[in-house]
Amino acid sequence: MREVVQNDKSRASCRVSRTSGPAPRGVLRGALRGALRGSLRGSLRRALRRRAATATAVLAVAALAGGCAQGGDGERGAAGRQGPEAAPARAVDAAAEAREARAALVAAAKRWDLKKVPLTAPAPPEKKPEIKAREGFEVDGQESDDLPPVFTTVPTKEKIVFLTIDDGAEKDPAFLKMMSELKIPYTVFLTDEEIKDDYGYFKKMQARGVTLNNHTLSHPYLPALSYEEQKHEICGMQDVMEEHYGKRPVLFRPPFGNYNRDTLRAAKSCGIKYAPIWSEEVYVDHWEYREWDQDLHPGDIVLTHFRGENDWDGTMTDMVRRFLNRITADGYAVARLEDYL
Repeated sequence: MREVVQNDKSRASCRVSRTSGPAPRGVLRGALRGALRGSLRGSLRRALRRRAATATAVLAVAALAGGCAQGGDGERGAAGRQGPEAAPARAVDAAAEAREARAALVAAAKRWDLKKVPLTAPAPPEKKPEIKAREGFEVDGQESDDLPPVFTTVPTKEKIVFLTIDDGAEKDPAFLKMMSELKIPYTVFLTDEEIKDDYGYFKKMQARGVTLNNHTLSHPYLPALSYEEQKHEICGMQDVMEEHYGKRPVLFRPPFGNYNRDTLRAAKSCGIKYAPIWSEEVYVDHWEYREWDQDLHPGDIVLTHFRGENDWDGTMTDMVRRFLNRITADGYAVARLEDYL
């Protein structure tokens, strides 16, 4: 039910009309009797003029009364209805929207040939988990110098994983459409050497709510470089990101997952706060695992790359299908990494 809220002037008019005279029917009878007496005493023209004026007044009163009936008793009209009536209406609207969203998701899963509809991640925690460097992945001065932590999993008991995608070589429009229709969150780490031929593709991605992060200018093996060279690779990419996407990221992923103390020192100097790597990597035709049990775990970070048929036996959408079919079958949903940092 659509609510119509009157403005202050119309509410004031309603208050005046309800106290300014009798009900419209009584006014009409009185006005007609007066008009009749006038016609007996005066000319027919005067009577007709009076009758026309009276009818106009009656119509005006009726219109005002109708407005008040819609608005309620003065100031309490629309405002009063927003209590007991508006709340159920809002609940009905929310339920209808939820049904429509679910139907759209079911249709999208069918359209993209998924085995099941992807699960929806729970709301992110109000209190963010504490992120520390994974044991064995620390460098000298990790805590004393407050260096960005390198981690592979986010501490959580929820059955969620985080999808992250590196470099930017493949720019498949179907991938953007698929992820948008399925409402799947993901995080990207970009290399300038791979994206400079089409910065606009990732601008579209950013407009869909995807966070764009740092993966260096040219994807080198960083530990082989000096501190200044590493700083150039990382801070230089920060400059590129700010120029083309308006933000300097706080997440950085070292190429190949390789780094040393200078890497994290340089990253910190460039404004980086976190250095996530991964627990699993998904390809178009198989998975690879870091852990001995070769399985998924709550909070795992999953890596893949922007690749297509030139590098894989399939497309980006084929890769996403494999990824979603696997995690959904195991009862996992995809969450947004930034919501937990």
